[in-house]
Amino acid sequence: GLLDFGKGTALRIHSPGRSSIREAIRDHFHGALSAQDVHEPRLHITIQNKVTREAAKALQDELATQLAPRDFTFRGLELHLYRETHWDMVGRWPFRGKEVP
Repeated sequence: GLLDFGKGTALRIHSPGRSSIREAIRDHFHGALSAQDVHEPRLHITIQNKVTREAAKALQDELATQLAPRDFTFRGLELHLYRETHWDMVGRWPFRGKEVP
């Protein structure tokens, strides 16, 4: 489904397996995480960001009739470090030894 971010739009992702991995990582780093890192996230893929509310609503109205649930596979994990204005990749770990493009 769609997530409405006010001035943006995203596709909602439901992934119990990914949530289990996140929970294990969160438990490992207990006490060292920020409040933002501790809460359960809304998994999503951003498709539109920093647009007018009208543009966001128009895209959501258009996509609402076209979207249907479908399978999605995570190919691995990546770790990024935020550096005030951009994200730097720290590492990439593919699942089952498969290379992540």
